[in-house]
Amino acid sequence: MTIRTRKFLGAILLLVLCTVWALLGMAAAQMPWIAVSGWRQAIYYVVVGMGWVLPAMPIVSWMQRPDRVKSGR
Repeated sequence: MTIRTRKFLGAILLLVLCTVWALLGMAAAQMPWIAVSGWRQAIYYVVVGMGWVLPAMPIVSWMQRPDRVKSGR
C-alpha cells in the first residue's frame, strides 16, 4: 500500500474516530454523577477532550510509514 493510500484511509479513520469519540463522550457526560457537579464536568471534558489523541497516535504512525522499496529484478 502506498503512503498516499494510507494517508487517505488514515484521514477517514481519524474522522470516524473523532465523530464516534465525541458522540460517546457527550452521551457519557449525561450520567448523573458527572452532570450534577461543575468541577466533575470540567475535569471530565478536559480528560475526554484530550483522550482521543491516544487512540489516534497508532493511526497517524501507520499513515507516516514509508513505502516498501520494490526489488528491481
